[in-house]
Amino acid sequence: MRHSLTDTLIAPTALAHTLKSRHVAMISFGGIIGAGLFVGSSSAIAEGGPAVIIVYAAVGLLIFLIMRMLGEMAVATPGQGSFVEYSALALGHWAGFLTGWLYWYSWVFTVGAETVAGAKLLHAEVLDAPVWAISLGVVAVMAVINLFSVKAYGELEFWFAMIKVSAIAAFIVIGAAFIGLLHRHAALTTLLGHGGFLAMGVTGLFAAVPVVLFSMMGSEVATIAAAESANPAENVARASRTVALRILLFYVLSIVVIVTILPWNSIAVGLSPFKAVLDRIGIPGSGAVMSIIIITAVLSCLNSGIYITSRMLHELGARGDAPEFLAGTAANKVPRTGILIGCSAGLLAALAQLYLRQDIFTLLVSTSGSVQLFVLLVVAIAQIRRRRQLETKGIQLNFKVWLFPWLSYAVVAAIVGVFLVLAFIPAEQTNLCMSALTVCAVLGVTGLRNRYRLRMHR
Repeated sequence: MRHSLTDTLIAPTALAHTLKSRHVAMISFGGIIGAGLFVGSSSAIAEGGPAVIIVYAAVGLLIFLIMRMLGEMAVATPGQGSFVEYSALALGHWAGFLTGWLYWYSWVFTVGAETVAGAKLLHAEVLDAPVWAISLGVVAVMAVINLFSVKAYGELEFWFAMIKVSAIAAFIVIGAAFIGLLHRHAALTTLLGHGGFLAMGVTGLFAAVPVVLFSMMGSEVATIAAAESANPAENVARASRTVALRILLFYVLSIVVIVTILPWNSIAVGLSPFKAVLDRIGIPGSGAVMSIIIITAVLSCLNSGIYITSRMLHELGARGDAPEFLAGTAANKVPRTGILIGCSAGLLAALAQLYLRQDIFTLLVSTSGSVQLFVLLVVAIAQIRRRRQLETKGIQLNFKVWLFPWLSYAVVAAIVGVFLVLAFIPAEQTNLCMSALTVCAVLGVTGLRNRYRLRMHR
């Protein structure tokens, strides 16, 4: 007897549902606010000059529309897992396999990078111990928190995100007050001088796109966390409604403050422009406070990375796309095995960064960022297909993407456009090729797996 591959699709149901709406909301906050904004924005400003504000706004709009797509699919099929399952329902089982494993791969290296970043910051500011030992300790602490309960993860991430949100809000208010009271006469000169608003030209704007885009990755974490809340569809929809406002307030406005107070070409790449602005304003102790906030941001990303890798393995195991034991949970309904594997893989990635050639690890991390972009492309295509499937069945949607299908097509075109931009940036070409090879490798495994399963079910 033959069985369809879709017969094996199983939504993970063994997880706890103890996350509250406030947890999911703040997790979606924390997903997009990290070291990529606090430190990585210096690289974006160096590439694009003051006009990088436009890039942040445009990329923010793209992320908002992708979240709207995820919200539409979540509300239409509540209780079906994360975007991995949405992709499978729309495009076939292969899409779920592909997006799940690619997403897990990308976050494993993110865990490694954030582990080392956090350990180096703690070594510089707080702890007099080897970086490798601090890395081990940080991962161990985060593992214990995630193993304790999903509510413990949600509560810690809630407060991490609260600290970051409060810090950026205070930064914007302080910066705006400084501009209005003490810097108003020099503000336009700072913003428009030093080569003009388009100081680096249109080419510079395109060069800044990868940095800005990858710094905003993470909003989709809300769709994974929502599966462990009481009202997953409602929480995903709420997150998708508010993401545009968050990006406007916390990304765009903070960059406006930075390039209005500091000449863009005076910002040191690799150092926090937030800290430089506070030093310029002259707030006592601001440097130490910002260091604590950046450490918090890095630990928040690490905490979420361990959470995501474990839930991806759990969902892949439940779907039959990974060993079945990964779908199991402990007595507290936490995927203990997935957490331990995620922590181990992340720690290995961290040790690789410390002891392998730096350019090798940098290449792997950059590859993971491009892979996440490919996952978003599959999600966008899945939304178009899923919408047509639902409309064919006569199902009315209460939450949907506007101007369908043209706005959805525009999202797909924009993501493809980003890939084209990356292809013409010499520094990104190797990363893009490695990402393409990674995607092809997973597609090859998908094809072999499907052939094997079809043979076994005949």
